Amino acid sequence: MTPRRKGWELAPEVSPRRAWAALVVLSLAAFAFITTELLPIGLLTHMAPDLDRSRSQVGLLVSGYAVVVVLASVPLARLTRRIPRRALLGATLGLFAVANLVAALAPTYTVLAGARVVTALAQALFWSIVSPAVTGLFPVAVRGRVVALFAVGAALAPVLGVPAGTWLGQQAGWRAAFAVLAAVGAAIAAVVVALIPSYAPAAGGAARGTAPDGRRFLMLLVATAVGIGGFMTLQTYVTPLLLDVSGFADAALAPLLFVSGATGVVGTILVGRTLDAHPIGSLLVPLGVGTTALLGLYALGTLRPATVVLLAGVGFAYAAFGTAVQSRMLQLAPGSTDIASAGVSTAFNVGIAGGSVLGGALLPGPGPRLLALVGGLLTLVALAVLVVDARRRAARPGARSAPSAVDLGRTGDDETAAATR
Repeated sequence: MTPRRKGWELAPEVSPRRAWAALVVLSLAAFAFITTELLPIGLLTHMAPDLDRSRSQVGLLVSGYAVVVVLASVPLARLTRRIPRRALLGATLGLFAVANLVAALAPTYTVLAGARVVTALAQALFWSIVSPAVTGLFPVAVRGRVVALFAVGAALAPVLGVPAGTWLGQQAGWRAAFAVLAAVGAAIAAVVVALIPSYAPAAGGAARGTAPDGRRFLMLLVATAVGIGGFMTLQTYVTPLLLDVSGFADAALAPLLFVSGATGVVGTILVGRTLDAHPIGSLLVPLGVGTTALLGLYALGTLRPATVVLLAGVGFAYAAFGTAVQSRMLQLAPGSTDIASAGVSTAFNVGIAGGSVLGGALLPGPGPRLLALVGGLLTLVALAVLVVDARRRAARPGARSAPSAVDLGRTGDDETAAATR
């Protein structure tokens, strides 16, 4: 491996085959982390009696997990900012494996909860460093596509990982599912150590944003927290809407949720085609689709065919927007992309937790239908924040004062072009 000069940074050079292999393995790591985070939801009825706890207490293993990620992401990124990426990623995935093994063997709920806290800490650090680590192995001009391909692993976790883990837990006991995740984590850790080059974080190919802008990055964080909060206001409690408003039977829930998850994977893949050329449009279009779908569910949620289509739209938009945010972070990060990635992770989890809390507060009174309206209004606010930000930039001296929607989508083109020169 030889270093190559790229602007202000000294980036590690690896073969294309090695870079693509690292991308696949780290995408599998994301798949494992998200599966682990959500797995107690699928195994709720099996874990609660075995641990002699209520279902709500087992549910805390998921909500508490998100709180730990919110609180730990930025501090952990700062504490580890000088540790070489290969060592840090390997240690993080090794910790993931050990924590899942402890969870599989946990004799009490307290031990299991402790293991989940450790896993959440590992996930907080993983999401803070993985995007710069994996994209830094590729040229700037294709990093949006790389982010999207990496995100496929996370998008597949609710569609394949959680159902597979739930099935295994039903057949062999919930502990077996966590034991398998421990083995998967150990294997991934070994491969990551073999594939990722060893270099100081500041020398990484994506250690700094290609078009750093502190104000615009802050606007991105605000839009992320509000937009994700809008999606999660409904998605956390989508089951009551499907059963009580749309009138679907219990047997239809699994296929409907699969449709939502599968369209999320499609959204992740499709947005990867536009991220590099149209970074801002890749944010605005998913938010527009999501807003339309959420408000449509409020207006047409009693019609089953419309509900299926609109639910697919929500899944598509949520995944595509999340992927676009990660890619945009790599451009706007005002300092270290590790710290910026930690900030994005925090904004995501603030949105997840905030949306869940808001939905839970509204559900007993107005009911599930109103959640779609409130969620749609929140994503509309997030969309407005990004549109105003894009128009403000386009109206700077030398730019046209009244850009069209196409112009807004292309606002970031000059940033990408400048970064590749």
